[in-house]
Amino acid sequence: MNKRLSSDKVPPGPLEKKWAYYKANCKLVSPGNRKKYHIIVVGTGLAGASAAASLGEMGFKVSCFTFHDSARRAHSVAAQGGVNAAKNYKNDGDSVYRMFFDTIKGGDFRAREANVYRLAECSMSLIDQAVAQGVPFARDYGGYLDNRSFGGVQVSRTFYARGQTGQQLLLGSYQALMRQVSKGSTTVYTRHEMLDIITIDDEAHGIIARHLDTGELETHYADAVIIASGGYGKIYYLSTLAMACNASAVWRAYKKGAMMGAPSWIQFHPTSLPQTGTHQSKLTLMSESLRNDGRIWVPSQKNDERQPQDIPESDRNYYLERRYPSYGNLAPRDISSRAARHEIEGGYGVGPMKNAVYLDFKDAIQNKGMAYIKDRYGNLFDMYNKITGRNPYKEPMMISPSAHFTMGGLWVDYELMTNVRGLFAIGEANFSDHGANRLGANSLLQACVDGYFIIPYTLPNYLAGKSNTHRKQEIEKAGEACKQAIQDEIRRLTQIEGSKTADQFHRELGQILYKYCGLSRTAEGLKEGILAIKALRAEFDQSLIIPKNIHSINTELEKAMRVKDYLELAELMCLDAMNRHESCGAHFREEYQTEEGEALRQDEAFSYVPVWCMDDSGDHHLLKETLNYEFVSMTERSYK
Repeated sequence: MNKRLSSDKVPPGPLEKKWAYYKANCKLVSPGNRKKYHIIVVGTGLAGASAAASLGEMGFKVSCFTFHDSARRAHSVAAQGGVNAAKNYKNDGDSVYRMFFDTIKGGDFRAREANVYRLAECSMSLIDQAVAQGVPFARDYGGYLDNRSFGGVQVSRTFYARGQTGQQLLLGSYQALMRQVSKGSTTVYTRHEMLDIITIDDEAHGIIARHLDTGELETHYADAVIIASGGYGKIYYLSTLAMACNASAVWRAYKKGAMMGAPSWIQFHPTSLPQTGTHQSKLTLMSESLRNDGRIWVPSQKNDERQPQDIPESDRNYYLERRYPSYGNLAPRDISSRAARHEIEGGYGVGPMKNAVYLDFKDAIQNKGMAYIKDRYGNLFDMYNKITGRNPYKEPMMISPSAHFTMGGLWVDYELMTNVRGLFAIGEANFSDHGANRLGANSLLQACVDGYFIIPYTLPNYLAGKSNTHRKQEIEKAGEACKQAIQDEIRRLTQIEGSKTADQFHRELGQILYKYCGLSRTAEGLKEGILAIKALRAEFDQSLIIPKNIHSINTELEKAMRVKDYLELAELMCLDAMNRHESCGAHFREEYQTEEGEALRQDEAFSYVPVWCMDDSGDHHLLKETLNYEFVSMTERSYK
């Protein structure tokens, strides 16, 4: 094992001039030469669609892959609350630097300064881009774009389209993508799932994709590959993500030499609908924007069986407002989720399974009026009513923490390239911008900024220095070897002939992770978790059952391959969490907490991003990207 952590490639100079310096000095590909280069984009969510559309518009030949039946079915459509930008439209003191600092602090000082500042810097351009595409952002009475606030900040910088912001932004990027398809610069391959990266000497040359309708394995070669396949929060089974979301593209890249950054940093969203039984395959997210006007509370008495409207104010514990008076109900997600879990496990939970807390709009309706609430949150209230059969205008919503977003992902440098040359990772597929905890409404922002504004500079910089004297025969030989390996894997899975479905294994894995590597972790628990995962992996190899038809639609085979990857990734997540002897952001080790129960960082020993790689025998090895803060001071992360 001779892996070395590549340079982060951060440009020199003052923080606010680094991106401008990079753009002024990066290599370019002339318009006449761009059509000579072929780029593969895996994923058609906001990151993938924006990257493919932007590169196609520049004149590159682009192939875009999605396992959905339409590019616009990507999971970005599910994001609700908004997208951040430091426009300071409310004149409440916002700025690029303040947004940068809020994001660094929100991530518990575990992110790379230069990447985070660039995210804040590019945020303003994104809003202009989206408006030009026709994204129907909310507007105030005077016609200006409206803003609201999200957790972890004290300004209003979140632009929104009711509770459909992700859907509207995705439609904008989808239109841009389809424009390039109609022009002939871009080809979209629907119902295709990437199963491997073709590499030679740590350089990417294409992918192996399976056509989900025919079962055919296809080899696609390219000069560069962009992974934009989203996060792996669905590894917990019960999560806010759709059933089809998976980690396979990221994990297959890892197994071909790309490094993983901070795989155990998983965000739990505090405003998910709670689990109501064993029948569920996912949980539903209620937008964080609801916390602008909703008040979160639990009964002051344990196991209180009264209806919420029958519980007087004197018997209500507004625990976020009490513990974090400066931020109240808009405390960051990791802190809010742990606080809810503390109340639930303390015996104050509500609902049929006693696993929820209340999100109450009674005061907002009384003070601001029903019309105000309907205008801002009407579709979210309708969704809650449709799912639960309860009217949130008349009684509080019930919410609970749920696995949601992955701050970890493929390690990338400032150019968003992995340590495998020519293999880029953007959006939630990489680790780069959020540290140990993501602030709300920064997810849509990162996906769009990576695709629209960063990749169009950094990828040509790589291609311009790339030799065109490709070893065609050697590359094709590597492609055939990759395809054969996938065929062998598929054949092995279909020949197990056990008695348990992939869904059953996935559900058991989720239960293990929630218990041992969830909202809180302990050394002993993580050790038990790793043993349980190893046992489940062994059982999977002996007891899996899937249909044998590999040359037609076989959704059970698709699930089985994804669950196999999840089982392997889960072990690395626990290993990463066990190695980190501190609490930071969403990574909460119970052995490391303050007297008040808050996360206790160990800056001297752990001011680094854990970067993992796999050797030829399948063992994981830890490298470290040291985080040196030149422009901010690391402080205690307090929201009191």
